[in-house]
Amino acid sequence: MVVVGAGVAGLACAWALQDAGVPVRVLERAATPGGRLGGDLLDGRPADLGAAYFTVSDPGFAAVVARWRDEGLARPWTGPAFKVYGPRPPAAEKGSSAAGTGAPAAGTGEPERWAAAGGLASLAADLAAGVNVTCGAAVKELTVLDGTVVLAMPAPQAAALLPAAAPLAEAQDWQPSLAVALRYRRRCWKPLTGAFVNDHPVLTTVCDDGSRRGDGAPVLVAHTTPAFAMESAAGDVEAAVRELLDLPEAAVAVATRRWPAARPTRPSGSEFAQVEGVYLAGDGFGRPRVEAAWLSGRAVAAAIVGNQNPKTPRTASRAR
Repeated sequence: MVVVGAGVAGLACAWALQDAGVPVRVLERAATPGGRLGGDLLDGRPADLGAAYFTVSDPGFAAVVARWRDEGLARPWTGPAFKVYGPRPPAAEKGSSAAGTGAPAAGTGEPERWAAAGGLASLAADLAAGVNVTCGAAVKELTVLDGTVVLAMPAPQAAALLPAAAPLAEAQDWQPSLAVALRYRRRCWKPLTGAFVNDHPVLTTVCDDGSRRGDGAPVLVAHTTPAFAMESAAGDVEAAVRELLDLPEAAVAVATRRWPAARPTRPSGSEFAQVEGVYLAGDGFGRPRVEAAWLSGRAVAAAIVGNQNPKTPRTASRAR
């Protein structure tokens, strides 16, 4: 049993399979697990350059998050409500472009957002502990893999290995984004948790990474529009952030990461897909993104276990 991709979906799938007694190995092309929970070092300090945060609504995922909180890995990201620059979307659209989804934070109309003091990638590292994960293992052909295969990755990447998945990738309409971390000499902006930026030529979100991580570092992280992501000009992003927040000075250090498939604009309604006998899992199946990936991986594992043991009831799994 092989899972390709050590993001949240792949790791959740692997844990569920292991709990059910199914031998599994995970292959990850990057040097570390995490997928789009990934970040980068900015002057020696990790900065989140992938998912901005995650929310919780599913009881099973809530148990995982509770363990992360108890172990000091995850933390509620509290502070002023996210600002909204530009026209506010209609209420029906807020789940995807403004407020997000999940249980509401106390005293607010917004969901409770979760972050990690060590960066969101540290949560993936926790999920990878105890799983047979091989990093730096790029899979270029599915024919080299034995047994059942799960592609836990964005559908466009899956389609590169499995051309029959191309229609799914097109239907989900994955869009790119450029993430830019900006370090300043000091915290020179007004109190900020984060901001949604609507109808802007460059920016979609700006997050205070010092607030998010809880260390107060003078670091902002911006994500760009799909159109601007193709240009990959970090200097223009820095200038746009400076103008948006009316900052008195420029950033002194910059880190960037371009995500060719950052998010699907039309996620599938199902929890996973099966194409030519290969399972596809990830946050292209449902919302919200991190939780959707976890649920998708678990759903694939349940399907595999059910196919292998159709008369055997599922056993309780650990909170991973």
